[in-house]
Amino acid sequence: MTATTRPARRWQRVDGVVLLDKPAGMTSNAALQAVRRLYAAAKGGHTGTLDPLATGLLPLCFGEATKFSADLLDAPKTYEANVLFGISTSTGDAEGEVLARRCVEFSQPELERALASFRGPIRQIPPMYSALKRNGRPLYELARQGVTVERAARTVTIHSLELLAFSGQRCKVRVVCSKGTYIRVLVEDIGKMLACGAHLTALRRTAVGDLTLNAAVPLSVLDSGGETVRRQALLPVDTLLQNLIPVSLDAPTAQRFLHGNPVTLSETKLRNALRGNDHYEKCRVYYHDTQLLGIGALDFNGQLKPVRLLAAEQKFS
Repeated sequence: MTATTRPARRWQRVDGVVLLDKPAGMTSNAALQAVRRLYAAAKGGHTGTLDPLATGLLPLCFGEATKFSADLLDAPKTYEANVLFGISTSTGDAEGEVLARRCVEFSQPELERALASFRGPIRQIPPMYSALKRNGRPLYELARQGVTVERAARTVTIHSLELLAFSGQRCKVRVVCSKGTYIRVLVEDIGKMLACGAHLTALRRTAVGDLTLNAAVPLSVLDSGGETVRRQALLPVDTLLQNLIPVSLDAPTAQRFLHGNPVTLSETKLRNALRGNDHYEKCRVYYHDTQLLGIGALDFNGQLKPVRLLAAEQKFS
């Protein structure tokens, strides 16, 4: 081997979830690839993009966990956002060029009233500086070339919008929102309502569904902490599925379910699973409460249909 030749990386099967506290200045994909290399994981993905400016919770999925990453895409997201009023930028955040400066003359009660008007379903026009594509090209590429194209407004939901701090031109808010919400656009629209403009100066994601930043690990800790730290940070595949009701199967039923066949639950198990509901329920399915098989859809007649399954090489005894 010559001095310039590096040994080929040996990728391995890694199954699990890492809750990463993403640093600022890094794309979500770059963060994913950095963690993937640390684990030498053959397959990986993330559960929703964070802008490079943003920090905070980025759930990363490896191996079999990637089958369930889509289930978090629709989960509500929680952010803490720092806002500067009186200055509008080309990107809606601190990385853009200043477009306009205006006086800030509103009071805290006026700000509170403005925030109240954005709670619930709202319409947003996606920003040009976004990863949405037009004719196969990301909008941010067009924006960098000075090209602006029309974007259709779409409905998102602001479940909660809370003022955490306010001082002069600056405030901090906590936002709980639906999939597809652009916090930069929300901040810009609040600034427009207050007739002074605004942009985002910092953004931190603190929760994705039931997953919170409290359990997240910074990239620097994963990088420097060694195998023990990385092993502890790799959480079970069903970490992504804690919002789903659990159903446990015995060996013969588990075998049938894992091979893609619907199974019928006993009346007792059905009653426990549906918890008084009379409609189809998604659930996480186990063999003997501990061995995850996948996701199933359960109807009121007790039929459990496979929706998404783990690899069928598991053993039952």
